[in-house]
Amino acid sequence: MEKTIEVKKLCKSYGSIKAAEDINISICRGEVFGLLGPNGAGKSTTIECILGTKKQDSGTVYVLGMNPQKERKKLFEKVGVQFQEANYQDKIKVFELCDVTASLYKEPLDYNILLKQFGLQDKSKNMVSDLSGGQKQRLFIVLALIPNPEVVFLDELTTGLDAKARRDVWKSLSDLKAKGLTILLTSHFMDEVETLCDKIMILKKGRGIFSGTVQEAVDTSPYEKFEDAYLWYTNEEEENESI
Repeated sequence: MEKTIEVKKLCKSYGSIKAAEDINISICRGEVFGLLGPNGAGKSTTIECILGTKKQDSGTVYVLGMNPQKERKKLFEKVGVQFQEANYQDKIKVFELCDVTASLYKEPLDYNILLKQFGLQDKSKNMVSDLSGGQKQRLFIVLALIPNPEVVFLDELTTGLDAKARRDVWKSLSDLKAKGLTILLTSHFMDEVETLCDKIMILKKGRGIFSGTVQEAVDTSPYEKFEDAYLWYTNEEEENESI
């Protein structure tokens, strides 16, 4: 299968702190890949190096066959990014923000269709500042999809959404996956990971401590449920009890 993201021996340190150490990731077209781990595990640093917004100390990264450090502008046309805490101008209407975003790309998707798909069509003339937290989160996903990307990065994509809205987002992303979109996501919701992800990597203190499928993560742990297996891998329960 065609590889869309290939990361080999990625390392990134900040002084004596190893934020990412010897990370290896391989993602094929149309796959959903979950990058998991507790806060401070190195997820953001790894993603920033993959996107080229930070330069790794060593190792190689290729996205759609391109080096994100050397071909950022070309890659920018084919990648969508949604961050958990996106900083957009509040005193702007939803459709205006979508319009500005679409103007940055050669072949953007029709944002009206995306707004409808994510339940925001009746909010297009609202100020971004007037949206609820969940509505903003869905808008950020729409903005990541406007470029008509081949790869999309989603950070905690359903934070702040109610159960129905979360499932609606999952359905939309599953449909996009079926059309060949590659998705790299982070999430603290294990049911979301189980529903969406073909493969996962669990990070702890900058190192990949597991890589494979959700089922493989369960099978190689002492537990039958993925959430229990995840906590076992990361030792979160023990560490929380010792605090």
